[in-house]
Amino acid sequence: MPLSLWLSLAAVCAMGAMSPGPSLAMVLRHTLGGGRVPGVVAGLSHALGVGFYALLTVWGLGALIVRQPMLFNAISWVGAAYLAWLGIRALRAGRAGPLEAVGVPTTRRQAARDGVLVALGNPKLILFFIALLSQFVTPGMSLMAQVLIVLTAMLIDAGWYVLVALGLSHSRVLPWLQAHAHWINRATGVLLLALAARVISGPLIV
Repeated sequence: MPLSLWLSLAAVCAMGAMSPGPSLAMVLRHTLGGGRVPGVVAGLSHALGVGFYALLTVWGLGALIVRQPMLFNAISWVGAAYLAWLGIRALRAGRAGPLEAVGVPTTRRQAARDGVLVALGNPKLILFFIALLSQFVTPGMSLMAQVLIVLTAMLIDAGWYVLVALGLSHSRVLPWLQAHAHWINRATGVLLLALAARVISGPLIV
């Protein structure tokens, strides 16, 4: 996979992870309630769920592109429309819905359980991966390239939430996240719209 293409994938995965939502609230809740270690455990277990969905998506799209190329092309266009819709929603979010997180007593086991369940229980996550990864899967893609895509999604997700859990040891981190949630939404929206426009103008992979 060319470096420029990988950077596009990494950027979208990063913005997806950073977007305020139930996953971020879950990590914050366990960190505030149990300390740094439960927060890190929640972030790492969430990344496992993300990796599972990414793996299923890559395998499924790889088989589809070989057997039904026209259907794959249709999915790519639908995926581009979905990415554009997500981008518009992120831009329109503005300052609405500031991030709130309340700590509750928790353990490492509870944090691990919740991390996986929040990831696997979010149906929008699999839709996001289908929309996103359909732009990066190619006919005859090597196993190494597939592993790279899955690891990129996992490591970026894990890295962000671990940083959040570690950063909460500093009192200014949570207020910063709350104050800048709208800017994260806006950056995510611009990136998703740009990717959707790139797909419409031509294939990402040439």
